[in-house]
Amino acid sequence: MRIKYDLEYNLNCSPKVLFSRLSTPGGLGEWFADDVLVDGENYTFHWGKTEAKARLAALKENRLVRFEWDDDEGDKETAFFEFRIIVHDITGDLALLITDFAEPDEKEDAIYLWDAQINDLKKLLGS
Repeated sequence: MRIKYDLEYNLNCSPKVLFSRLSTPGGLGEWFADDVLVDGENYTFHWGKTEAKARLAALKENRLVRFEWDDDEGDKETAFFEFRIIVHDITGDLALLITDFAEPDEKEDAIYLWDAQINDLKKLLGS
């Protein structure tokens, strides 16, 4: 059974700049996948010869992007990943909160992959 985990990364950019990297095919193709194709709400992510399809399930400008995987045989409640942009009230610092799911024995590898992808994102953003 897949388990939920949240990862938080501090980034040095505006919510608007980050949102474009999380919500557009061009932005996602710069750090998240090798290529991203969009047909309406349907996104196809390419990593080398691997392909995965997801539906854009929620979009709140400069705040939230959620994708639901199409081909996931698991429970619908664990078949999504989400990007949430948080601006801390006191400091004004911006953080990206990622919610994802993994099999218990794959969680460590999944976190390592997110860390690598976020490092690519930070380089793009100049963070």
